[in-house]
Amino acid sequence: MNLYSQKESNIRRTWLLFTIFLIVVMGIGWVFSQIYGNPGILVFAVVFSFLMSFFSYWYSDKIVLKISRAQKIEKKNAPELYNILENLSITAGLPMPKLYLMDEQAPNAFATGRNPERAVVAVTSGLLEKLDRSELEGVLAHELSHIGNRDILFSTVVVVLVGFVALLSDFFMRSLFWGGLGRDRERGQGGAVLMVVGIALAILAPIATTLIQLAISRKREFLADASGALLTRYPEGLASALEKISKDTTPLRVANKATNHLWLTDPKRNIFKQKISGLFMTHPPTEERIKRLKNINI
Repeated sequence: MNLYSQKESNIRRTWLLFTIFLIVVMGIGWVFSQIYGNPGILVFAVVFSFLMSFFSYWYSDKIVLKISRAQKIEKKNAPELYNILENLSITAGLPMPKLYLMDEQAPNAFATGRNPERAVVAVTSGLLEKLDRSELEGVLAHELSHIGNRDILFSTVVVVLVGFVALLSDFFMRSLFWGGLGRDRERGQGGAVLMVVGIALAILAPIATTLIQLAISRKREFLADASGALLTRYPEGLASALEKISKDTTPLRVANKATNHLWLTDPKRNIFKQKISGLFMTHPPTEERIKRLKNINI
């Protein structure tokens, strides 16, 4: 079985999603420009979305590493970790990613980079201290699967566009307090209809795009779990690692909403949300991931 048979599909979905979001942004920009009678709003929305996407594509990995306070390490700094990642990379037929370490006691890890040639795997010091070799192999294989499946590029595009739609709608809602409603009443029923449409878009667009982001993230995690298990030929390693990490209550200080979906497990676990609904979780329930791993027959 080819571990990365999904990568071409992910690349196509990335650009399809990118195209759909650009159309959505232009549609929202058009509605707002009609409400305010200013075609410049549409031009600004389109230009800004292109610039933001371009900037994120080229610099997203550097931004994530900076936010996470990750420092590059060489083989001499962590020889066992380096050797495990090197051997797994050879087995997977991938270039050796750069290794980064975060001074955090909470065990976790993530992968970033726009393609396998520029990929990065970052782990916390807590991960090295609290997991054994087979568990480390499982975690690193999971992150390599994200790289091989081209998940990182896909998730980066989703994050950027979701963030932009939320920013655009927030800008519109705030502008209502600066005379938007008064001007719209002067334009009669047509203006009122456009205003209602604009408010609906402003409220629903970020909610819908966030749900898409979360759903995509959950599917990616299941696929990376399965691919990582096939890579190591030992699914129990990753299952055991997930179990240990889920029971660890050490806070991950560098985590935030922008990067939550990149981590191996949700760094901001909310037990109440997990019990009520998994709808707003960036990762599948850990229990479900462990169950699926234990049912894999190698």
